[in-house]
Amino acid sequence: MRGLTTYPILGLILALACLSRAAKLTQVASGWDNPTKLSFYIYVPDKLAPKPPVIIVPHPCGGSAQDTFSRVATGLSAQADKLGFILIFPQTPNTCWDCSSTKSLKHNGGGDTQGMVNMVQYTLTKYSGDAARVFVTGSSSGGMATNALIATYPDVFAAGASFSGAPAFACWNGAGLVSAANMDAGCQTNKRGTTAQQWGDLVRAASPGFNGTRPAMQIWHGTTDTVVAYGYLSDQLAEWGNVLGVAFAKNVTGDPLSGYTKMVYGDGMRLVGYSAQGVGHIVPFREKEVLQFFGLL
Repeated sequence: MRGLTTYPILGLILALACLSRAAKLTQVASGWDNPTKLSFYIYVPDKLAPKPPVIIVPHPCGGSAQDTFSRVATGLSAQADKLGFILIFPQTPNTCWDCSSTKSLKHNGGGDTQGMVNMVQYTLTKYSGDAARVFVTGSSSGGMATNALIATYPDVFAAGASFSGAPAFACWNGAGLVSAANMDAGCQTNKRGTTAQQWGDLVRAASPGFNGTRPAMQIWHGTTDTVVAYGYLSDQLAEWGNVLGVAFAKNVTGDPLSGYTKMVYGDGMRLVGYSAQGVGHIVPFREKEVLQFFGLL
C-alpha cells in the first residue's frame, strides 16, 4: 500500500512546491528614480543566466504592462525561462508613450525614456545583469518608444526591434505629448521634406558627445496598416541607415514566412526591415527573429 499512497502524495507536494516558486510578473514600487510617474513591472525567471541580459518591452497605446506580458510577450517569457534573461514591462499613466517632447528626446532629459532607462539600471544593479546586453522591443507606441530609447540612450542599449512603429525624430520632435488620435497625422505633417541625413542629425543630437557603437535596429511593418502608416517602415530604415552608416543590400522574399520580405542593410547584422504583405496593425510579434537579432538565440 505504501507505493500506492505515499509516493503520489510526495509527488503532489513537490509539484505544488515547484508551482509556488514559479516566476511571475511583479511590480517594483520604489528604489528607482521615476521622473514621469511610470509603473515598473519585472519578470525574473527562477533560474537566471550568469550576468543576465535585460529586455524592456514598452506597451502599445492604450495597453498596459500586464496586457503586454499576457498577450504580446508570452513567447518572450517562455524564452526568458529557458535562457535566463530578465524582462521589464514599463507602463505609462498616459495613453501613449511620450516620444515627442524635448524631455524624452534628449539624453537624461527627464522624460519617459529616462524613466525606462532608470528601470534598466535598477535591474542591472539588483540582479548583476550584463550591461552590454540590454535590449528594447515594442509595438505601435511601444515601437516608437523603441526608436526614441535607442536614439537617446545609445550608451545603454545594444539593439532594438520596432513593430508597427515610426521614427520619433522629425515626426514629433518637440511637439509635446502625442495621443493615439493625432499621432499619425502629426507625424505625416512634421516629417515632410525630412532627409535621411536630417533624421540622422536629429538622432545624433539626442545624445551629444556619444562616439561609441550605435545600437542595431530591426523594424517590422504591415502593408495594410491603417493606424500607423506603412510608409514609416521606409522612414525608419532611412533614419537608421544614416545613423548606422549602412546601405540597402538586398531583399529576401518569404523570410521569415510567406508574404514577408526581409530588407537587408549591409551584412544584416546592424539593420534589417521586414515588410508583411497584407498584415495590418499590429504585426504579430516574432520572438525567434528578435532574439536571434539580439544575439540571445
